[in-house]
Amino acid sequence: MIGLDTNVIVRFLLQDDSQQTIEATKLIEKICSNKSPCWLSIIVLCELTWVLRSTYKLERHVINSLIEEILLTSQFQVAHSNIVREALKICQQSNLDLPDAIIGKLNESDGCKTTITFDKKAGRSKEFSLL
Repeated sequence: MIGLDTNVIVRFLLQDDSQQTIEATKLIEKICSNKSPCWLSIIVLCELTWVLRSTYKLERHVINSLIEEILLTSQFQVAHSNIVREALKICQQSNLDLPDAIIGKLNESDGCKTTITFDKKAGRSKEFSLL
């Protein structure tokens, strides 16, 4: 299995840099398959969310839709995909950003009864408690 970094996924999804887009697309088409999917860590998904929001100014629902498509693509295997799916549901039902929802769900799955935060938006979610 081969892991992919955030910048490769960004180039593949957004097709925004002609040379890197060609290289990323060729790589993914060549080595990512149903039988041998490429690995996407949960950190890559969080970075991807941040890059798409801060650099490309994409709306939350657009980013979440892209993440859902990645989860459905058999050429990619996403770490903790069940947690990512649960986090996406939280995002759909609230104003929480995906990385925060992932943090809350990961901590919950690791046995935490809550995650303490200064983030008022996150603090409104059941997975978090405001400090």
